[in-house]
Amino acid sequence: MKLPLFACLLPLLATFAFADPAKPAPKPAPQLPAGIRMERDLAYIADGDPAQRLDLYLPEATPEKPLPLIVHIHGGGWMGGNKFPCPVAGMVLKGYVVASVEYRFSQVAKFPAQIQDCQAAIRWLRANAAKYHFDPEKVGVVGGSAGGHLSALVGTAGGTGTFPAIGGNEDQSDRVQAVCDIYGPADFTTVVKQAAEDPNVKNIFEFNSPKDPYSQLIGVPLETEEKSRAVSPVTYVSDDDPPLLILHGTHDALVPYAQSVQFAEALKAKGVPVWLQTLPGAGHGGPLFGKPAVIELKQRFFDKHLQGAAVEIELVPEAELTIEPAKAKD
Repeated sequence: MKLPLFACLLPLLATFAFADPAKPAPKPAPQLPAGIRMERDLAYIADGDPAQRLDLYLPEATPEKPLPLIVHIHGGGWMGGNKFPCPVAGMVLKGYVVASVEYRFSQVAKFPAQIQDCQAAIRWLRANAAKYHFDPEKVGVVGGSAGGHLSALVGTAGGTGTFPAIGGNEDQSDRVQAVCDIYGPADFTTVVKQAAEDPNVKNIFEFNSPKDPYSQLIGVPLETEEKSRAVSPVTYVSDDDPPLLILHGTHDALVPYAQSVQFAEALKAKGVPVWLQTLPGAGHGGPLFGKPAVIELKQRFFDKHLQGAAVEIELVPEAELTIEPAKAKD
């Protein structure tokens, strides 16, 4: 039985008899669907931080021609999360190579370290495209929450040289050809006001405190205009940005829905192809994001822009994306 396309892949639990206590136990082998192989913990910066690594998911058989690449950037408030398991690894079975990127957290390095890591990973991947049989001209990126923010920033700031390159491979581009941003913050200068004004949710953050991942990422209060603008994908919107698909729930208590509305409007104003899929009643994740129609939308978006498929991108009608009301108690 095949796993769902965007389903997380679970690691295979393993035991190791007679292990040497002086040596760290090896990581358990991941359980992958038939047809997918994995190369794990590849350093995209030589002798870099332990976090500057990525996993590659590849077809077991060498493809007849280079495949498009999808780069996944995980979420976790820029201070947590993990590149494994990768929720889009199943795209290998749909004709892609998939990379899942780790990056330094805000406790270790403040912004722009996170986007510099992601851009370094993309340049490393392009430098190794022939080795792994993917097309360096067909690269997409996807992520949720903090990963959505970094994916969007990869899209709008890519190729501009805004953030100093690290890790080498500077002859390679860090631009991408398609971005799927799943409820990622877009503008740190407006997030406090939008959270306060959102009638659908109660703000759960004490902004500009140690518990606030936004201000912890940039290392200063959000009122610091220069830093808040620099970290915001909306700051870099231009008419040559790649197509973007944005997914966001209207009842998101961590990232206001208004962030994605604002971002989509800024992109449209520059003539950038953008689709904002609204998920009515959905929060920061949840079952609506796993609806077959939403999964198919993401599939068609990447197929169109990375594989050149002759498909239309049509948003799922909001009436088809409703949260089932709880059953009344007896």
